[in-house]
Amino acid sequence: MMKRSVFLSLFSMACLLAGIFGAACERKGRAAAAEGLPKEVKIGVYMAMTGDTAAFGTSSMGGIRLAVKQLNEAGGIRGSKVRIILEDDRGQPGEAKTVVTRLISKEHVTAILGEVASNCSIVAASTCQQNAVPMLTPSSTNAGVTKKGDYIFRVCFIDPFQGEAAAKFAATVLNKKRAAILTDLGSDYSRGLTQSFKESFLKLGGEIAIERNYQASDTNFNAQLTSIREQKVDFVYLPGYYGNASQIIKQSRELGMPQPFIGGDGWDSPDLWTGGGAALNGCFITNHYSVDNPDPRVQTFISQFKELNGEIPNALAALAYDGANVLFDAIGKANTTDGARIRDALAATREFPGVTGTISINAQRNAVKPAIILELKDGKYVYRTTIPPS
Repeated sequence: MMKRSVFLSLFSMACLLAGIFGAACERKGRAAAAEGLPKEVKIGVYMAMTGDTAAFGTSSMGGIRLAVKQLNEAGGIRGSKVRIILEDDRGQPGEAKTVVTRLISKEHVTAILGEVASNCSIVAASTCQQNAVPMLTPSSTNAGVTKKGDYIFRVCFIDPFQGEAAAKFAATVLNKKRAAILTDLGSDYSRGLTQSFKESFLKLGGEIAIERNYQASDTNFNAQLTSIREQKVDFVYLPGYYGNASQIIKQSRELGMPQPFIGGDGWDSPDLWTGGGAALNGCFITNHYSVDNPDPRVQTFISQFKELNGEIPNALAALAYDGANVLFDAIGKANTTDGARIRDALAATREFPGVTGTISINAQRNAVKPAIILELKDGKYVYRTTIPPS
Protein backbone atom coordinates (compact mmCIF):
# COMPACT_ATOMS: atom_id res chain seq x y z
CA MET A 1 0.00 0.00 0.00
CA MET A 2 1.32 3.47 -0.93
CA LYS A 3 2.36 5.63 1.97
CA ARG A 4 0.07 8.58 2.63
CA SER A 5 2.90 11.14 2.30
CA VAL A 6 3.97 9.73 -1.05
CA PHE A 7 0.35 9.73 -2.25
CA LEU A 8 -0.15 13.33 -1.21
CA SER A 9 3.07 14.37 -2.95
CA LEU A 10 2.04 12.68 -6.19
CA PHE A 11 -1.44 14.16 -5.90
CA SER A 12 -0.03 17.65 -5.38
CA MET A 13 2.27 17.25 -8.37
CA ALA A 14 -0.64 16.07 -10.51
CA CYS A 15 -2.70 19.08 -9.49
CA LEU A 16 0.22 21.38 -10.22
CA LEU A 17 0.71 19.87 -13.67
CA ALA A 18 -3.02 20.10 -14.34
CA GLY A 19 -2.99 23.74 -13.32
CA ILE A 20 -0.03 24.51 -15.56
CA PHE A 21 -1.61 22.62 -18.44
CA GLY A 22 -4.93 24.37 -17.87
CA ALA A 23 -3.32 27.80 -17.77
CA ALA A 24 -1.42 27.01 -20.94
CA CYS A 25 -4.63 25.90 -22.61
CA GLU A 26 -6.36 29.08 -21.45
CA ARG A 27 -3.55 31.26 -22.87
CA LYS A 28 -3.66 29.29 -26.09
CA GLY A 29 -7.42 29.76 -26.23
CA ARG A 30 -7.10 33.50 -25.71
CA ALA A 31 -4.43 33.71 -28.41
CA ALA A 32 -6.63 31.74 -30.79
CA ALA A 33 -9.55 34.05 -30.00
CA ALA A 34 -7.36 37.06 -30.82
CA GLU A 35 -6.69 35.63 -34.27
CA GLY A 36 -9.21 36.43 -36.98
CA LEU A 37 -11.66 39.31 -37.29
CA PRO A 38 -15.23 39.83 -36.06
CA LYS A 39 -18.09 39.80 -38.55
CA GLU A 40 -17.99 43.61 -38.54
CA VAL A 41 -14.93 45.81 -38.21
CA LYS A 42 -15.72 49.30 -36.91
CA ILE A 43 -13.55 52.16 -38.16
CA GLY A 44 -13.91 55.61 -36.61
CA VAL A 45 -13.67 58.70 -38.81
CA TYR A 46 -13.49 62.28 -37.56
CA MET A 47 -13.77 65.10 -40.07
CA ALA A 48 -15.13 68.63 -40.33
CA MET A 49 -18.56 68.11 -41.87
CA THR A 50 -19.72 71.56 -40.80
CA GLY A 51 -17.80 74.79 -40.17
CA ASP A 52 -15.18 76.69 -42.14
CA THR A 53 -13.37 73.60 -43.47
CA ALA A 54 -16.44 71.46 -44.15
CA ALA A 55 -15.45 71.15 -47.82
CA PHE A 56 -12.38 69.20 -46.67
CA GLY A 57 -14.48 66.72 -44.72
CA THR A 58 -17.01 66.31 -47.54
CA SER A 59 -14.29 65.56 -50.10
CA SER A 60 -12.51 63.14 -47.76
CA MET A 61 -15.68 61.25 -46.90
CA GLY A 62 -16.40 60.83 -50.60
CA GLY A 63 -13.11 58.96 -50.96
CA ILE A 64 -13.60 56.90 -47.79
CA ARG A 65 -17.14 55.86 -48.75
CA LEU A 66 -15.96 54.71 -52.16
CA ALA A 67 -13.18 52.63 -50.57
CA VAL A 68 -15.61 51.04 -48.10
CA LYS A 69 -18.19 50.35 -50.80
CA GLN A 70 -15.66 48.63 -53.03
CA LEU A 71 -14.18 46.66 -50.13
CA ASN A 72 -17.50 45.37 -48.80
CA GLU A 73 -18.79 44.49 -52.27
CA ALA A 74 -15.63 42.43 -52.76
CA GLY A 75 -16.24 40.51 -49.51
CA GLY A 76 -14.70 42.83 -46.91
CA ILE A 77 -11.50 42.25 -44.98
CA ARG A 78 -11.03 38.46 -44.89
CA GLY A 79 -14.82 38.14 -45.05
CA SER A 80 -15.51 40.81 -42.39
CA LYS A 81 -17.51 43.85 -43.48
CA VAL A 82 -16.33 47.34 -42.54
CA ARG A 83 -18.65 49.87 -40.90
CA ILE A 84 -17.65 53.52 -40.74
CA ILE A 85 -18.68 55.56 -37.69
CA LEU A 86 -18.38 59.26 -38.61
CA GLU A 87 -18.07 62.10 -36.11
CA ASP A 88 -18.18 65.80 -37.08
CA ASP A 89 -15.47 67.77 -35.27
CA ARG A 90 -16.48 71.05 -37.00
CA GLY A 91 -12.80 71.72 -37.68
CA GLN A 92 -12.20 72.54 -34.00
CA PRO A 93 -9.27 70.91 -32.14
CA GLY A 94 -11.20 70.72 -28.87
CA GLU A 95 -14.10 69.01 -30.58
CA ALA A 96 -11.71 66.64 -32.36
CA LYS A 97 -10.43 65.44 -28.99
CA THR A 98 -14.00 64.98 -27.74
CA VAL A 99 -15.28 62.98 -30.70
CA VAL A 100 -12.18 60.79 -30.95
CA THR A 101 -12.46 59.99 -27.24
CA ARG A 102 -16.08 58.99 -27.85
CA LEU A 103 -15.13 56.80 -30.83
CA ILE A 104 -12.61 54.96 -28.68
CA SER A 105 -14.45 54.70 -25.35
CA LYS A 106 -18.07 54.37 -26.49
CA GLU A 107 -17.90 52.88 -29.98
CA HIS A 108 -14.78 50.76 -29.36
CA VAL A 109 -13.50 51.28 -32.89
CA THR A 110 -10.61 49.20 -34.19
CA ALA A 111 -8.78 52.15 -35.77
CA ILE A 112 -9.34 55.78 -36.71
CA LEU A 113 -9.12 57.79 -39.95
CA GLY A 114 -8.77 61.59 -39.88
CA GLU A 115 -8.35 64.56 -39.96
CA VAL A 116 -7.46 67.00 -42.74
CA ALA A 117 -6.58 70.04 -40.59
CA SER A 118 -3.28 69.40 -38.83
CA ASN A 119 -4.24 71.19 -35.60
CA CYS A 120 -7.17 68.79 -35.19
CA SER A 121 -5.02 65.75 -36.01
CA ILE A 122 -2.31 66.74 -33.54
CA VAL A 123 -4.81 66.86 -30.67
CA ALA A 124 -6.58 63.64 -31.67
CA ALA A 125 -3.28 61.83 -32.22
CA SER A 126 -2.39 62.26 -28.55
CA THR A 127 -5.67 60.61 -27.54
CA CYS A 128 -5.19 57.72 -29.97
CA GLN A 129 -1.61 57.18 -28.80
CA GLN A 130 -2.63 57.14 -25.13
CA ASN A 131 -5.27 54.50 -25.89
CA ALA A 132 -3.07 52.41 -28.24
CA VAL A 133 -5.55 52.84 -31.11
CA PRO A 134 -3.97 53.15 -34.58
CA MET A 135 -4.74 56.44 -36.32
CA LEU A 136 -4.05 57.21 -39.95
CA THR A 137 -4.47 60.72 -41.30
CA PRO A 138 -4.97 60.91 -45.06
CA SER A 139 -3.93 64.53 -45.47
CA SER A 140 -2.57 66.31 -42.37
CA THR A 141 0.84 67.48 -43.52
CA ASN A 142 2.22 69.15 -40.38
CA ALA A 143 5.36 67.27 -39.31
CA GLY A 144 4.26 67.20 -35.67
CA VAL A 145 1.28 64.89 -36.25
CA THR A 146 3.16 61.59 -36.48
CA LYS A 147 5.60 62.69 -33.79
CA LYS A 148 2.81 62.09 -31.27
CA GLY A 149 3.69 58.41 -31.17
CA ASP A 150 4.15 55.06 -32.85
CA TYR A 151 0.41 54.47 -33.38
CA ILE A 152 0.09 57.53 -35.65
CA PHE A 153 0.54 57.32 -39.46
CA ARG A 154 -0.15 59.28 -42.63
CA VAL A 155 -0.26 58.66 -46.40
CA CYS A 156 0.53 62.23 -47.50
CA PHE A 157 3.87 64.03 -47.74
CA ILE A 158 4.77 66.39 -44.90
CA ASP A 159 4.99 70.18 -44.76
CA PRO A 160 8.80 70.43 -44.72
CA PHE A 161 8.80 68.79 -48.15
CA GLN A 162 5.73 70.67 -49.40
CA GLY A 163 7.29 74.01 -48.47
CA GLU A 164 10.55 72.94 -50.06
CA ALA A 165 8.73 71.94 -53.25
CA ALA A 166 7.04 75.35 -53.47
CA ALA A 167 10.38 77.10 -52.97
CA LYS A 168 12.07 74.97 -55.65
CA PHE A 169 9.27 75.65 -58.11
CA ALA A 170 9.34 79.41 -57.49
CA ALA A 171 13.14 79.69 -57.69
CA THR A 172 14.05 77.19 -60.40
CA VAL A 173 10.97 76.93 -62.63
CA LEU A 174 9.42 80.40 -62.37
CA ASN A 175 12.84 82.03 -61.76
CA LYS A 176 11.40 84.27 -59.04
CA LYS A 177 13.82 85.90 -56.59
CA ARG A 178 11.87 88.26 -54.32
CA ALA A 179 9.03 86.87 -52.19
CA ALA A 180 6.44 87.97 -49.67
CA ILE A 181 4.91 85.55 -47.16
CA LEU A 182 1.41 85.84 -45.70
CA THR A 183 0.75 83.40 -42.83
CA ASP A 184 -2.30 82.36 -40.82
CA LEU A 185 -0.92 82.64 -37.29
CA GLY A 186 -3.61 80.41 -35.81
CA SER A 187 -2.86 77.44 -38.06
CA ASP A 188 -0.19 74.79 -37.39
CA TYR A 189 -0.43 73.95 -41.07
CA SER A 190 0.22 77.51 -42.24
CA ARG A 191 3.05 78.17 -39.79
CA GLY A 192 4.75 74.88 -40.66
CA LEU A 193 4.65 75.58 -44.39
CA THR A 194 5.94 79.10 -43.86
CA GLN A 195 8.96 77.83 -41.97
CA SER A 196 9.93 75.17 -44.51
CA PHE A 197 9.32 77.44 -47.52
CA LYS A 198 11.36 80.26 -46.02
CA GLU A 199 14.33 78.05 -45.17
CA SER A 200 14.37 76.43 -48.62
CA PHE A 201 13.86 79.64 -50.60
CA LEU A 202 16.71 81.39 -48.80
CA LYS A 203 19.03 78.41 -49.44
CA LEU A 204 18.18 78.67 -53.13
CA GLY A 205 19.31 82.31 -53.20
CA GLY A 206 15.88 83.90 -52.86
CA GLU A 207 14.99 86.94 -50.79
CA ILE A 208 12.07 87.28 -48.34
CA ALA A 209 11.20 90.95 -48.76
CA ILE A 210 8.33 91.06 -46.27
CA GLU A 211 6.31 88.80 -43.96
CA ARG A 212 2.78 89.53 -42.78
CA ASN A 213 0.19 87.60 -40.76
CA TYR A 214 -3.57 87.21 -40.51
CA GLN A 215 -6.18 85.25 -38.57
CA ALA A 216 -8.59 82.80 -40.20
CA SER A 217 -11.55 84.89 -38.97
CA ASP A 218 -10.33 88.01 -40.81
CA THR A 219 -12.27 89.27 -43.82
CA ASN A 220 -10.39 92.45 -44.70
CA PHE A 221 -6.73 92.04 -45.70
CA ASN A 222 -6.16 95.55 -47.07
CA ALA A 223 -3.45 96.50 -44.55
CA GLN A 224 -1.33 93.39 -45.14
CA LEU A 225 -1.71 93.52 -48.91
CA THR A 226 -0.94 97.24 -49.14
CA SER A 227 2.34 96.78 -47.28
CA ILE A 228 3.22 93.83 -49.54
CA ARG A 229 2.39 95.83 -52.66
CA GLU A 230 4.85 98.54 -51.64
CA GLN A 231 7.69 96.00 -51.63
CA LYS A 232 7.23 95.16 -55.33
CA VAL A 233 7.75 91.44 -54.79
CA ASP A 234 7.81 88.83 -57.57
CA PHE A 235 5.22 86.60 -55.89
CA VAL A 236 3.41 85.94 -52.60
CA TYR A 237 3.60 82.66 -50.71
CA LEU A 238 0.20 82.10 -49.06
CA PRO A 239 0.10 78.81 -47.10
CA GLY A 240 -3.48 78.90 -45.85
CA TYR A 241 -6.87 77.34 -46.49
CA TYR A 242 -9.20 77.90 -49.42
CA GLY A 243 -11.63 80.28 -47.69
CA ASN A 244 -9.01 82.88 -46.79
CA ALA A 245 -6.95 82.33 -49.94
CA SER A 246 -9.81 83.19 -52.29
CA GLN A 247 -10.61 86.41 -50.40
CA ILE A 248 -6.98 87.49 -50.10
CA ILE A 249 -6.19 86.97 -53.78
CA LYS A 250 -9.38 88.68 -54.93
CA GLN A 251 -8.63 91.70 -52.71
CA SER A 252 -5.05 91.79 -53.97
CA ARG A 253 -6.26 92.16 -57.57
CA GLU A 254 -8.57 94.97 -56.50
CA LEU A 255 -5.46 96.70 -55.11
CA GLY A 256 -3.69 96.35 -58.46
CA MET A 257 -1.36 93.49 -57.51
CA PRO A 258 -0.66 91.28 -60.55
CA GLN A 259 1.83 88.93 -58.84
CA PRO A 260 1.14 85.20 -58.73
CA PHE A 261 0.31 83.64 -55.37
CA ILE A 262 1.65 80.19 -54.48
CA GLY A 263 -0.14 78.04 -51.93
CA GLY A 264 -0.39 74.49 -50.67
CA ASP A 265 -2.88 71.66 -50.73
CA GLY A 266 -5.10 73.63 -48.35
CA TRP A 267 -6.36 75.55 -51.38
CA ASP A 268 -7.71 72.42 -53.02
CA SER A 269 -11.49 72.83 -52.85
CA PRO A 270 -14.24 73.65 -55.36
CA ASP A 271 -15.21 76.46 -52.98
CA LEU A 272 -11.92 78.23 -53.76
CA TRP A 273 -13.28 79.24 -57.15
CA THR A 274 -16.59 80.42 -55.71
CA GLY A 275 -14.83 83.07 -53.68
CA GLY A 276 -11.89 83.89 -55.94
CA GLY A 277 -13.09 83.47 -59.51
CA ALA A 278 -10.87 84.77 -62.30
CA ALA A 279 -8.57 86.49 -59.77
CA LEU A 280 -7.03 83.05 -59.15
CA ASN A 281 -5.76 82.60 -62.71
CA GLY A 282 -1.98 82.32 -62.87
CA CYS A 283 -1.59 81.15 -59.27
CA PHE A 284 -0.08 77.79 -58.26
CA ILE A 285 -0.38 75.15 -55.55
CA THR A 286 1.61 72.18 -54.36
CA ASN A 287 -0.61 69.11 -54.28
CA HIS A 288 -0.75 65.32 -54.09
CA TYR A 289 -2.22 64.20 -57.41
CA SER A 290 -3.59 65.47 -60.69
CA VAL A 291 -6.78 64.50 -62.51
CA ASP A 292 -4.72 64.82 -65.70
CA ASN A 293 -2.63 61.78 -64.73
CA PRO A 294 -3.21 59.19 -67.51
CA ASP A 295 -2.46 56.24 -65.20
CA PRO A 296 -5.40 53.79 -65.68
CA ARG A 297 -5.61 53.32 -61.90
CA VAL A 298 -6.11 57.08 -61.42
CA GLN A 299 -8.62 57.41 -64.24
CA THR A 300 -10.63 54.42 -63.00
CA PHE A 301 -10.75 55.98 -59.54
CA ILE A 302 -11.95 59.29 -60.96
CA SER A 303 -14.70 57.57 -62.93
CA GLN A 304 -15.88 55.50 -59.96
CA PHE A 305 -15.75 58.47 -57.59
CA LYS A 306 -17.79 60.61 -59.97
CA GLU A 307 -20.38 57.85 -60.35
CA LEU A 308 -20.81 57.59 -56.57
CA ASN A 309 -20.45 61.26 -55.57
CA GLY A 310 -21.44 63.20 -58.67
CA GLU A 311 -18.24 65.23 -58.97
CA ILE A 312 -14.57 65.01 -59.91
CA PRO A 313 -12.43 64.03 -56.88
CA ASN A 314 -9.89 66.49 -55.57
CA ALA A 315 -6.62 65.56 -53.86
CA LEU A 316 -8.25 65.24 -50.44
CA ALA A 317 -10.72 62.69 -51.78
CA ALA A 318 -7.89 60.76 -53.43
CA LEU A 319 -5.77 60.79 -50.27
CA ALA A 320 -8.70 59.67 -48.13
CA TYR A 321 -9.38 56.83 -50.58
CA ASP A 322 -5.73 55.76 -50.40
CA GLY A 323 -5.64 56.15 -46.62
CA ALA A 324 -8.69 53.98 -46.10
CA ASN A 325 -7.31 51.27 -48.39
CA VAL A 326 -3.89 51.29 -46.69
CA LEU A 327 -5.63 50.86 -43.32
CA PHE A 328 -7.87 48.04 -44.61
CA ASP A 329 -4.81 46.30 -46.05
CA ALA A 330 -2.98 46.53 -42.72
CA ILE A 331 -5.96 45.15 -40.77
CA GLY A 332 -6.17 42.26 -43.21
CA LYS A 333 -2.47 41.48 -42.83
CA ALA A 334 -2.70 41.69 -39.04
CA ASN A 335 -5.84 39.48 -39.12
CA THR A 336 -6.90 40.83 -35.74
CA THR A 337 -8.41 43.90 -34.11
CA ASP A 338 -5.39 44.14 -31.79
CA GLY A 339 -4.06 47.69 -32.05
CA ALA A 340 -0.39 46.80 -31.66
CA ARG A 341 -0.46 44.28 -34.48
CA ILE A 342 -2.35 46.65 -36.79
CA ARG A 343 0.24 49.30 -35.94
CA ASP A 344 3.03 46.92 -36.91
CA ALA A 345 1.29 46.09 -40.20
CA LEU A 346 0.88 49.78 -41.02
CA ALA A 347 4.56 50.39 -40.28
CA ALA A 348 5.48 47.58 -42.69
CA THR A 349 3.57 49.14 -45.62
CA ARG A 350 5.77 49.16 -48.72
CA GLU A 351 5.02 49.93 -52.36
CA PHE A 352 1.25 50.14 -51.86
CA PRO A 353 -0.36 51.06 -55.22
CA GLY A 354 -2.36 54.20 -54.42
CA VAL A 355 -4.03 56.70 -56.74
CA THR A 356 -1.84 59.46 -55.26
CA GLY A 357 1.28 57.44 -55.99
CA THR A 358 3.07 54.38 -54.69
CA ILE A 359 2.98 54.53 -50.90
CA SER A 360 5.74 53.35 -48.58
CA ILE A 361 5.77 54.24 -44.89
CA ASN A 362 9.15 55.30 -43.50
CA ALA A 363 10.56 54.95 -39.99
CA GLN A 364 8.84 58.18 -38.92
CA ARG A 365 5.48 56.75 -40.11
CA ASN A 366 5.29 59.24 -42.99
CA ALA A 367 4.78 58.54 -46.69
CA VAL A 368 7.66 59.35 -49.03
CA LYS A 369 6.14 60.77 -52.24
CA PRO A 370 6.69 63.50 -54.85
CA ALA A 371 4.72 66.76 -54.94
CA ILE A 372 2.68 67.91 -57.93
CA ILE A 373 2.55 71.56 -58.99
CA LEU A 374 -0.85 72.65 -60.33
CA GLU A 375 -1.62 75.93 -62.07
CA LEU A 376 -4.99 77.60 -61.56
CA LYS A 377 -6.74 78.32 -64.87
CA ASP A 378 -10.40 79.23 -65.40
CA GLY A 379 -11.77 77.15 -62.57
CA LYS A 380 -9.42 74.20 -63.06
CA TYR A 381 -6.24 72.84 -61.50
CA VAL A 382 -3.92 72.17 -64.43
CA TYR A 383 -0.82 70.00 -64.08
CA ARG A 384 2.42 71.98 -64.41
CA THR A 385 5.29 69.84 -63.11
CA THR A 386 6.44 67.29 -60.52
CA ILE A 387 8.92 68.03 -57.73
CA PRO A 388 10.59 64.82 -56.46
CA PRO A 389 11.61 64.43 -52.80
CA SER A 390 15.19 65.36 -51.97
